[in-house]
Amino acid sequence: MAARLLLRRQIAAGAIFTSVALLPKSTMHAEAPEGSNSRKPIYDDYESLPPSSTTPDSPSNAHSEKPAKPSSPTPTDRLAVHIGKARLFLYAHIAAAETKVNEAMDSALDMESSFTSTIASLAPSPQSGEKLMPGALYVLVAAMAGSIVTRNRNIMLRVAMPLAVGIGAGWAILPVTTRNVGDLVWKYEERFPVIASGHIRTRESIEKAWWTAKAHSQHTIQIVDSKIGEGRQTIESWVKKGK
Repeated sequence: MAARLLLRRQIAAGAIFTSVALLPKSTMHAEAPEGSNSRKPIYDDYESLPPSSTTPDSPSNAHSEKPAKPSSPTPTDRLAVHIGKARLFLYAHIAAAETKVNEAMDSALDMESSFTSTIASLAPSPQSGEKLMPGALYVLVAAMAGSIVTRNRNIMLRVAMPLAVGIGAGWAILPVTTRNVGDLVWKYEERFPVIASGHIRTRESIEKAWWTAKAHSQHTIQIVDSKIGEGRQTIESWVKKGK
């Protein structure tokens, strides 16, 4: 009986020793009284904001969100698009019309400038001493005289004679102006090779006829002079014999 009691005491002592050995050896601290550090200074104007409870989206949340479908344009948007197209259309056509008008005005101004410069180039220089007003009247009167002379002839002669007489009078009275007019006519004739070649042939034939007529006239003058000389010598011999 005594042995059993002793064995129980030993077992109880061993259990107590084992439990004490297994307990954690940590220092225990007393808790601070509430409100010791929670007192707020009276000079703080703003309370600190609470920390944000939002967390960044995780990749799983990003993949889980579906993209929003694009909304269809409203009637106002469609109307604005149509108005923009109409404005661009009108602007393009107005710009094209303005360009055409500017080109037409430039062409008209160029033609006017060319016409005035051409007329000014026909006038004789002051050094030539030609006067257009009386000279032009003389040429016109000469052309009318040629028309009057050939009024009962055929149509070709009635057309050619005033022109020939007028051109001849122009070369005689207004040589510088007539030369300028001829140069201008030739410049326009060069644009048409057929007319230019015909003009050249006509001028060559006229010049040839002129030189031929001049040569014949000189030959005729020489013959007349020789005949007159012979007649004078004959008369002189008769006079001498009569003495």
